[in-house]
Amino acid sequence: MVDFQHVSVLPKESILALNIKPTGIYVDGTLGGGGHSALILQSLTTGRLIGIDQDKSAIEAASEKLKTFDNFQGIHGNFHDMANILKSLDISQVDGVLLDLGISSHQIDTPDRGFSFRFEGPLDMRMDKNKSLTAREIVNTYEEKEIADILFTYGEERNSRKIARGICEARKTAAIETTLELSSIIERTSPPYHGVGLHPSTRSFMALRIAVNDELTPLEGVLREVTPLLSAGGRFAIITFHSLEDRIVKKTFASMANPCECPRDIPYCVCGKEPSVKVVTRKPMLPTKDELLQNRRAHSAKLRIAEKI
Repeated sequence: MVDFQHVSVLPKESILALNIKPTGIYVDGTLGGGGHSALILQSLTTGRLIGIDQDKSAIEAASEKLKTFDNFQGIHGNFHDMANILKSLDISQVDGVLLDLGISSHQIDTPDRGFSFRFEGPLDMRMDKNKSLTAREIVNTYEEKEIADILFTYGEERNSRKIARGICEARKTAAIETTLELSSIIERTSPPYHGVGLHPSTRSFMALRIAVNDELTPLEGVLREVTPLLSAGGRFAIITFHSLEDRIVKKTFASMANPCECPRDIPYCVCGKEPSVKVVTRKPMLPTKDELLQNRRAHSAKLRIAEKI
């Protein structure tokens, strides 16, 4: 039996969230290392799992790990395009969709991907290497205000203006090429760091990654587009790691569960809009203390669940 729980966030909670039918069709829209997919496959008999990831190396590695399962299919693509991917596979309905919106451990720990300030590497940060925009381009060509806005909006970095100013001053001398060069600039323009709490580069690197991969803009649209493809009782299970992501998921689920636009003083609905899902988790599910001790990556994870009506 395959067991990848050590590389998955909220593993038990995610599987329970999907309320898996052994004969059902499921989608892991963010395949990553294949940890969640392995657990889903262990719960299936004649069912089928489609794993999607925009990172080709993730597809290759996870497919190798899951090769003992003949009911698994890995697809190189973006979960943003899930509806079209399912259509291309002649799949009209699925019984559950899992999205883990964090970055995979493999991506973080591979220096030449440029995601981490812990390693020397090129300023890349692309999850899909076929895309053209890199963190290097943002850092070296965007206006100071644009950089500050990215750091503040996506990273909630309070020191965004000083960091952006420091970046723009540094690049006048020479282009900023590596993760450690950028991290050094961020540290110089941030309050002194004494090894306690978040490293000064954490929020800025996260913000740049989100901007490079356009992680937030399509999220609401994906949830609304895929909902009609869920069978009755089918579930969304969405794991977020960022307050902006969580807010989008929460508001979208709430809107789909209560789409009525009628004024509150009208005694009954006249707009005719009916709910398409019910929210299973009014408050998000969080990692247990044991998981937090074993997996640092789980610290900001939140799981929200909605069920198709």
